[in-house]
Amino acid sequence: MLTSLAEAAPRERPAYRSFRVRVARVERLARHFTSVTFAGDDLDEFGTAGLDQRVKVVLPLPGVGFAAFPEGDDWYGAWRELPAGLRNPFRTYTVRAVRPEAREVDIVFVGHGDAGPASAWAATAAPGDEVVLIGPDELSPGRTVGIDWRPGEVETLLLAGDETAAPAIASILESLPSDATGIALIEVPAHADRLGVRAPAGVEVRWLAREDADCLHGGLLIPAVRDWVVRHLAARGVARTADVDAATALAAAEQADLPDTPLWDVPEGHSLDGDCYAWLAGEASAITTLRRFLVREAGLDRRQVAFIGYWRMGRAELD
Repeated sequence: MLTSLAEAAPRERPAYRSFRVRVARVERLARHFTSVTFAGDDLDEFGTAGLDQRVKVVLPLPGVGFAAFPEGDDWYGAWRELPAGLRNPFRTYTVRAVRPEAREVDIVFVGHGDAGPASAWAATAAPGDEVVLIGPDELSPGRTVGIDWRPGEVETLLLAGDETAAPAIASILESLPSDATGIALIEVPAHADRLGVRAPAGVEVRWLAREDADCLHGGLLIPAVRDWVVRHLAARGVARTADVDAATALAAAEQADLPDTPLWDVPEGHSLDGDCYAWLAGEASAITTLRRFLVREAGLDRRQVAFIGYWRMGRAELD
């Protein structure tokens, strides 16, 4: 009996799929950071590419759990068709660590009170609590979808972000070769939010605590990036020396057109090989300001700048 082509060809596994998991351990890393270790029977198939890999954490509905949550390839389309009362809330996070042999995944949550469902959930998370992870399938050809770190061959690295980007920056730093050079600038709410991060000797890790300046998101990160560009890149002839007054005026002008500004702009494939690669992630208005500063004022090729707006002030989730 002949087998049809459709029957003979194995169905390609989706790049992302759902994993039913439970909380195995909870560790308070710092004042605003909580690490949650998830365990699941099929997490040995969870993608292990690491870096800034994005996943969705789907939270249970009171009294409903995940009874209505769709698990097919088009889970998001099916989720949108559900009545509002049956839509499980979810948020986007980056994976901190994957241990397929132990069937475990670590995700670090940023605490900001009860303002968001994920923050509120993490504040009381306990072993045995169930969630659904929408993450990469290690056996899929598309398992690296959701990774935006693509530096190519460069001499200097610039990583900049707020607390929401801290786990991704930590994972990236730990993946770098020992001879890597550059800087990681991480803005956090308080000094007590400094995390232990392993980085090559040639990569400075600088934590910027907003409690020092009583400022909004980006209030310390933006000037720190500008200062580093002027002192390091321009001094080496990599970028034009930035006019700080012009850059400040540009930052103010940014606010007028932010609603029409792309929230995600990552070079396709590898970036343009060269002297510097910048990876920027966090609150969208601050990161947009930095991206435009690097491209328009500092003169970096836009293919050397990965811009990722994880969230925007006043909005719950950036899709």
